[in-house]
Amino acid sequence: MTKFDNYINGEWISADHYVKNINPSDISDIIGEYASANAAQTERAINSAYSASQSWGDSTPQERFNILDFVANELFSRADELGDLLAREEGKTLPEGKGEVMRAGQVFKFFAGEALRLNGEILASVRPEVDVEVTREAVGVIGMITPWNFPIAIPAWKIAPALAYGNAVVFKPAELVPASAWSLIEILSRSGLPKGVVNLIMGAGRIVGEAIVTSDKVGAVSFTGSVATGENIRSKAASRGAKVQLEMGGKNPLVILDDADIDVAVNCAVQGAFYSTGQRCTASSRFIVTAGIYDEFVQKLTAATKALKVGDARDSSTQIGPVIDEKQLQSDLDYIDIAVKEGAKLVCGGQRLDLDKKGFYMQPALFIDTSPHMRINKEEVFGPVASVLKVSDYDEALKTANDTEFGLSAGICTSSLKYARDFKKKSQAGMVMVNLPTAGVDYHVPFGGRKGSSYGSREQGSYAREFYTIVKTCYIWAI
Repeated sequence: MTKFDNYINGEWISADHYVKNINPSDISDIIGEYASANAAQTERAINSAYSASQSWGDSTPQERFNILDFVANELFSRADELGDLLAREEGKTLPEGKGEVMRAGQVFKFFAGEALRLNGEILASVRPEVDVEVTREAVGVIGMITPWNFPIAIPAWKIAPALAYGNAVVFKPAELVPASAWSLIEILSRSGLPKGVVNLIMGAGRIVGEAIVTSDKVGAVSFTGSVATGENIRSKAASRGAKVQLEMGGKNPLVILDDADIDVAVNCAVQGAFYSTGQRCTASSRFIVTAGIYDEFVQKLTAATKALKVGDARDSSTQIGPVIDEKQLQSDLDYIDIAVKEGAKLVCGGQRLDLDKKGFYMQPALFIDTSPHMRINKEEVFGPVASVLKVSDYDEALKTANDTEFGLSAGICTSSLKYARDFKKKSQAGMVMVNLPTAGVDYHVPFGGRKGSSYGSREQGSYAREFYTIVKTCYIWAI
């Protein structure tokens, strides 16, 4: 069994304990054993990043460009190989796995350019003979804690801007998906990056994550994951004055009005709710449908959901891969039981599947005749489970869509420019989709939500600089 070590101060460091990385499509397939760091190793990584941060912050834009561009090009060239690895360890289908690797490459390519585009301002002072310069400089050390559902794209969109703007990195990936993260850092280890600028610390959140969040040497913490963990991180990191950026999930609505193209609406629903096994924070989980189109929509969506092929993520015929692990699968099944007990009607799916290979398979579940107060419409399930709510008109649809503590992504299917414009304005979400799935975003524009979904500055695109830099204002009087 191959063992994979942590990366600290430019060296691969072994650990006392290793964790097996299991293929959720075939639990007999062990991808490898990955190091689990202790507190001392985590502290060493933080110190290494802290020591390297000053010199890396003084590096030239060209140096940063060269390194990020190197990573992007290797990701592109190895997309098939790394996409297969991603599918094997996380359960995305092969096309989704390859697409995610390509997305990571695009992110690195974009921020390679951003390293050259970081600008400032020269302003006239209100005082004579005084010049004012506004510039941006690196925060220092950025701690990153990433989830299991996008094991290479989310690390990419945190690491790439951190490096582009001159920060050092301490990176903790999710324990369930270390292979993709390890591969990304292995590429960075050969990019010409100085020692200590990037450190990979795999291990338990209670040890590694806690050390990152509470260290005074970590100037900012970027986290994507659960609400409970995010709130804990915000409390601890913000209390010591660190910058905090959180992405914590959603309960995303897709509104379908009577004038919608029914086939477009069904495609948006299926793509948004069930692809990537529904394990996306931007996934559609609530379909809010006006009465005139409700019956036809339910009929066609039920048929489309039943037709989805569930199987091994690496099988070319598979449309929906497995759930990530036994714990998440049981959580999904528990929510299905809760919905049935609360009166929702299960029209298809919702059962565990026993296939040729033993894995964490579940038939996508669709509920109808649900009401807003049901837990299935209030809480994030994070699996291939969706519900349909019937409303009388657009006004009720908008009210129902906004009736959630989350506010990440929201969508509407309509042929009316009037309703599309109104929904775009009044939807209480950070991202709004019109005649598109709620899941699926571009890499060069800001990503993030409102209410309980997000906290702090936006991720991705040029807006990422708000989190990864500090603004400095300089006054100059030439005497």
